[in-house]
Amino acid sequence: MPAWFLCKIRYRKEAENGKQLTINESYLLDCVSFTDAEARVYRELESIIKDFTLTSVSPMKVADVFHYEDAETWFKCKVSYVSLDEKSGKEKKIQNLMLVTAENAKQAYERIEESLKTMLVPFDITDINTTNIVEIFPYYAEEKVPANFRPLKEVEAEQEA
Repeated sequence: MPAWFLCKIRYRKEAENGKQLTINESYLLDCVSFTDAEARVYRELESIIKDFTLTSVSPMKVADVFHYEDAETWFKCKVSYVSLDEKSGKEKKIQNLMLVTAENAKQAYERIEESLKTMLVPFDITDINTTNIVEIFPYYAEEKVPANFRPLKEVEAEQEA
């Protein structure tokens, strides 16, 4: 399960009338630690925003992220369902937080319903809120081989010779 970190940044931008504006933005990143989140937010945004300050990094428990290309607004949806505890045999209420892109709250509701229609237990969408998340950066493994690495066959051939 991904570990999501909400990174908030602040930077100054000049408006069309010449006035300086302070802009606050939030980005969600899939990272392994606070340090990784801080490094990645600088790496991801350095080409977009020249001079910014990272104001906070905080973990965010997100069960799933549903990205649709036709919308830019991220909605935070709280989904609850009842699960049976195997040890005690009691029912327990589970609440998950999910993010979805949509044009409005109604569309966000419909997209969450569509995404979860294969779920075997009945669920309720109890909360839908607009977020100030600008973009989400999922984790992509970098398949770069370090320069000092060589194929195993070459190393074995040297040892045999």
